[in-house]
Formats: sequence, structure tokens, C-alpha cells
Amino acid sequence: MTTTSTTDGPTLRAVVTGASSGIGAATVRRLRSEGWAVVAVARRGERLAALADETGAEVVVADVTDADDVSRLAATVVAGGPVHALVNNAGGALGADPVEHGDVAGWRAMYETNVLGTLAVTQAFLPALRDSGRGDVVVLTSTAAHDTYPGGGGYVAAKHAERVIASTLRLELVGEPLRVIEIAPGMVRTEEFSLNRFAGDAARADAVYAGVDEPLVADDVADAVVWTLTRPHHVNIDSMIVRPRAQASNTVVARG
Repeated sequence: MTTTSTTDGPTLRAVVTGASSGIGAATVRRLRSEGWAVVAVARRGERLAALADETGAEVVVADVTDADDVSRLAATVVAGGPVHALVNNAGGALGADPVEHGDVAGWRAMYETNVLGTLAVTQAFLPALRDSGRGDVVVLTSTAAHDTYPGGGGYVAAKHAERVIASTLRLELVGEPLRVIEIAPGMVRTEEFSLNRFAGDAARADAVYAGVDEPLVADDVADAVVWTLTRPHHVNIDSMIVRPRAQASNTVVARG
């Protein structure tokens, strides 16, 4: 996708959660290349420091599931200037067990990060986004938020709930100069997503992508995020599903 710069005049400023790797880090890089000021947020300070050295982004170490961290994050960012966009990217999947044997602790952890983390950070930044006069809330869900698949019950449930946050918030904010955007990626090969899902089992993680001709990479999704943010502000991309050509649905994937 090509982008249209929106940086004529005052510099736009974005907050990106889950920025220490994968789609979050790629989004920070793309926004910085478009001239945005960016605050990169994640739990891993060393990775954030390296990203800051590479891109010039501001960084704040914070856990989106910790209320005190979220409050500190918002206060720190707002003290540094206006906020024009929030990219809720923090999240992830744990396990691939059938519902009958699903691990309750894993389901709870996915809900805490994907759903309640997105809720808490969005609530914390809405006043600043409103004050900016042209605020955007981006929610990175998944094609798991639009359909289901065997072994995906916990992640699917969390991503469906996260999607509902975005769709409900859009209704509640109608008439205000605020956009709510959902980006729902399909199969994306990043360095950590499947590895984390399978507790570090590299063989199981690699099997997810085995034989798939060109799964998406983090830069593909970052491209979609930045494209939505750089549309004229009267244009709202409500929801965008992004899959590799080889994937027709959550369960139909061409493998060589």
C-alpha cells in the first residue's frame, strides 16, 4: 500500500503497545518513516531501548495488564505532548487445546492481555485523543475475531471480545472527531507469535507455516495500519481483514 502523508503542519504522535517485537515494532518503524513521533510501549526494556536507538522513538516500559503501569504510561505520554493515535497491538495466543481440555489459566491470561489490556489503555488515552482534535484508536485483532477453528477457542474468544470493544466504541463515539479502526490479520509469520503460543516449541511453531507460500510478515500488517491512519481524517476504515494469498479462511490454507 502507498500512503499519503498527514504530517504537513504539526507532527502527529502515536502510541504503539506491544512494540518490542513483531507487528508492534514494525508499526513503530513505519510510522517513524512517515514522519510521526512515536511512543513505543512494551514490558521488555532492552528491546525497546534498541528500537529507540534504531528509530528515534520515545519508549515507555509498561505492562498493559497492570493498572498502575497504565496510569503511569498515560501520564508520562500526555506530559510529553498531544496524542493523535493509539495502536492497541499488545496481545497474543497461548496454547491450542480443544475447549474440552482448555487451560483456564491460559484463557484468563489471553483475556487479560488482549481484552482488558486494550480496554484499560484505550480508556486511559481517550481524553488525550479527544483533546487532539483528530484522534484514532486502532485495535489489532485477528481473523480469529471473525471466525473460529479447532484448537483456537481461547484465542478466538479473546479476539472476538476485543473486536467488540472496537465496534461498540465506534458507535459510542459517533459525531466526535475520533476514528476507531480494526485491523484483523490472518497468518503472519513473526519471530515470536507461534513460538509463544506453543511455549517455545520451535517444531510446533514452524509447522504452522510449513508449505505455505509467503505468509504475511510483520511489515505487511504495519503497512495496513499506517495506511488506515494516513487516510484523510473523514475516512474511517472500520475493519480490514488482511491475509496472505495462500490463506482463504482460518482453516483453508494452500500448502505446497
